[in-house]
Amino acid sequence: MAIKSIQFLQHTLDISYEIINPQAKVDLIILHGWGSNKELMKRAFSPYMDSFRHIYIDLPGFGNSTCNIALETKDYARVVELLMIHLNASKDIILGHSFGGKVALLLEPQVLILLSSAGIYRAKSLKVRAKIALFKLLKLFGISKFRELFVADDAKKLSEPMYQTFKNVVDEDFSKEFASFSGKALLCWGRDDSATPLSSGVKIQKLIKDSKLVVYEGDHYFFLNHAEDVSKNIQESFLKTLEHK
Repeated sequence: MAIKSIQFLQHTLDISYEIINPQAKVDLIILHGWGSNKELMKRAFSPYMDSFRHIYIDLPGFGNSTCNIALETKDYARVVELLMIHLNASKDIILGHSFGGKVALLLEPQVLILLSSAGIYRAKSLKVRAKIALFKLLKLFGISKFRELFVADDAKKLSEPMYQTFKNVVDEDFSKEFASFSGKALLCWGRDDSATPLSSGVKIQKLIKDSKLVVYEGDHYFFLNHAEDVSKNIQESFLKTLEHK
């Protein structure tokens, strides 16, 4: 594991990363989802794809990376880009799980790998909208100490900058960004995913012109049980890009 200090928006962010297969010629950037870290992704994929240089990154505010300012998804992409410049890394293949999928998309790689990606807006249920309305009413009267009872599970116990970041990124609709992506995309999804449902994957597959959707048994973390097959599909997708050059 290594740490690189990145200067961004007049703040210093310490970004933790790890490189596997450092002599390989093709770069594979791997980005985790919200609330996760690089160790989870490394556990899944480090045994495979030894022809690629794996670069596992803790996104700002997660794992061993710091974040003391509120960010937007485009800021995460820029921070990753600055780290890639430091590592002399190319945008050959970028893999993103969940929230990391949106970051990967904005980096515009040659091959985009989306694992149960976020980015398709889902309308909130009546129950959730009622909780938000009640919390805003209590806040209006200065009663906000019960925040943990109202916020989403992903946002509980976050620092203030990360809570603001969560609010910035949680309901984004990236439909236009998916539609404008011009590279090759491989979409892998868990059939029983409730966090980013399979319907989101189907929609993204329709939005991205050169894309393929592969469905696996499992939930939001399906890839932990199917990493070998996902890896084979990633290698196949990259080889197809070489055939068209």
